[in-house]
Amino acid sequence: MDYNLLLAVFTGIAVLLILILKVKLHAFPSLLIASITVGVLAGLEPIAIMDTINQGMANTLGFVATVVGLGAMFGAILEHSGGAKIVADFLIKKFGVKNASGAMAVAGFIIAIPVFFEVGFILLVPMIYALHKQTGKSLLVFALPLLAGLAVTHAFMPPTPGPIAVADIIGADLGWVILIGGLVGLPSAIIGGILYGKFIGNKIFIGLPALSNINNSVSEENNKKQPNIYTILVIIGIPIFLILLSTFNSSGLLPVSNQAFSKAITLIGHPFAALIIANIVAWYLLGIKLGFTKEELLDISTKSLGPAGLIILITGAGGVFKQVLVNTGAGEMLANNLSEIGFPVLIFAFIVALLIRIMQGSSTVAMITAAGLVSPLIMDDTSSFSLACLVIAIAAGGTFMSHVNDSGFWMVKELLGITEKQTFKTWTIMTGIIAVSGFIMVMLIHSLFQ
Repeated sequence: MDYNLLLAVFTGIAVLLILILKVKLHAFPSLLIASITVGVLAGLEPIAIMDTINQGMANTLGFVATVVGLGAMFGAILEHSGGAKIVADFLIKKFGVKNASGAMAVAGFIIAIPVFFEVGFILLVPMIYALHKQTGKSLLVFALPLLAGLAVTHAFMPPTPGPIAVADIIGADLGWVILIGGLVGLPSAIIGGILYGKFIGNKIFIGLPALSNINNSVSEENNKKQPNIYTILVIIGIPIFLILLSTFNSSGLLPVSNQAFSKAITLIGHPFAALIIANIVAWYLLGIKLGFTKEELLDISTKSLGPAGLIILITGAGGVFKQVLVNTGAGEMLANNLSEIGFPVLIFAFIVALLIRIMQGSSTVAMITAAGLVSPLIMDDTSSFSLACLVIAIAAGGTFMSHVNDSGFWMVKELLGITEKQTFKTWTIMTGIIAVSGFIMVMLIHSLFQ
């Protein structure tokens, strides 16, 4: 083992954590500084370090910037149409008030596909207030299923930014990630959200918080027409369906003999094309047809790219970190040593993401950093199925035990009107349950079908 390389890697990670936790520097420059630190300690020439930064950013952002940008625009149009509330209302009507916790979990799972986690929670939190008033049950019985549905989609299901970034860094096929993410995500939401929500809701009664009079229904504020529920569900499903269709076609699971038709499926099923199509359909059906002007839609789309830009830059810096590990030989060294001791890469990926998540708080940073560490360990003959399982293992680790260094912790605390101790007992434990159950399930899926 090359202890100098090992020291360089661990020093780089330590620098990253110190800059984020102590110096309070943004994750983007922190990841770049950590990457430079590893390069210097590993003995790379200065010009080689700068070339590595350029190489890592270029290789990563070509895909991620396009997908995250298109995804953000798609989600913003859905958000401003009032689609989130309509989906939640529809599901509660179908499930019934008696099974409203299940409805909220499914609503969270669906809405978080196009909409960022924080936005989805703010949009749907009035629904859980209304359910509490109607049933008299603890707010937690409805809040935790909603949060679990949002959290698992945010972590496991493209086209959300986290799994998109991780899949790109390690070279996983998005179709397989969607399939395995769905198989793992829904049961995890049931265990962590519905079952644990009911358990802890019976022990801790939470009433309406002071913020319960907020109204976030954009469509009510601007008096636009209401979209049809089935239109919303179809639009959300378009990119997922097209990406899966392409994956089935390329893997031979879809018997297409016509070469021209097969090429057409490959084209429209690429994430770029799938999201462009979804944006065009959403722009017209959720925008123009509902009374939005072209100028309003342009403004909505433009503003959506602000938050997306931060995620794109962090992801690019994560790609730089990966490239430094590759170019210094540190990744190959770690891979050889893990192989010699027989330590599974799947478990290593989960533990690394988990530790970084606990130490610095951001699930996205944890997932991207872990992906950078794991990527050089992947063998050339690793199957698309195994790579997708690896993405979900990293996502599970990056979800683990949100606490005081995570902005999500404080948002949940304030919107539910609970104490820090109660937030630990509810939200923090729930994210831990989701992470562990998700990892166990992906391990089982990998062992059964690999």
